[in-house]
Amino acid sequence: MIKPNALRQGDQVVIIAPAGPPDRNQLMEGIEVLENVGLDVRLGRYVFDAEGFLAASDEKRLADLHNAFCDPLVQGVFCARGGYGTARIAPFIDYHMIHQNPKVFWGYSDITYLLNAFQMFSSLVTFHGPMIASDFNIGKRRKETIQSLTPLFTREPIIYDARHSPLKALRPGTGKGRLVGGNLTLLSDGVGTPFQIDTNGSILLLEDVSEKAYRIDAMLHHLKQGGMFECVQGVVLGDFQADYKERVLIDKVLADFFSHCSFPVVSGYQIGHCQPNYGIPLGTQATLTTSPPRLRIESGVL
Repeated sequence: MIKPNALRQGDQVVIIAPAGPPDRNQLMEGIEVLENVGLDVRLGRYVFDAEGFLAASDEKRLADLHNAFCDPLVQGVFCARGGYGTARIAPFIDYHMIHQNPKVFWGYSDITYLLNAFQMFSSLVTFHGPMIASDFNIGKRRKETIQSLTPLFTREPIIYDARHSPLKALRPGTGKGRLVGGNLTLLSDGVGTPFQIDTNGSILLLEDVSEKAYRIDAMLHHLKQGGMFECVQGVVLGDFQADYKERVLIDKVLADFFSHCSFPVVSGYQIGHCQPNYGIPLGTQATLTTSPPRLRIESGVL
């Protein structure tokens, strides 16, 4: 796997919207966060060319993505928000060009499709992290969410334990492997396609939002039937945001589904559709332990 260079004060980064249309005011508020950590921020040309539920046409969103990666002055590419749309452009991406121009690529939710596609077809370490319009706006942002940008600059490994949030071991053990995954819905959508992720020997991250318990159960079984748990070395369960009643049902679904597995499973990570929302690299080596619960992730930058 190729790690991008660490970011430095003054580096130029580009915000693109490869999925749904961002709110202009929220995006402007989020840009302030990147500027405050010392980055020179510019916008992709078509970020505000909304077409219904998409930020712009497929051709324009693809153009912004390609232009950001092929620009030698750009060191990082941050996604404005999720929503829907990345699966529509994924088959047309120039993965060789991205392989030749490794940069920090940051997002989550619908961006899961691209995070994993870049790993598979460009051998690029990517970053599952809070997005500029949906997580860094004034009404939502938390200092811990902003601080999760720090490893992009410091090259330090990430240690996630009970100091960050209450963690619960659903299955005991120790697992080591490449960290992969992201949004459960997007991973489920990829099963049986060229974009189904390779979980062989990996630590698998799962999170989702506003899904009913039966939908979570169905998608987990879809992944299982697609062979995605056969050689997994561990599972990290991020946030599954729902109202209290539904969350109780979801917790039972997760506990029941993983009750007989042979690999460690830990829940309670504030990764995904939550605040704080901790950013982490995908594609680097990770170690998951359960006594006590702890996730150690290698740095995602050089």
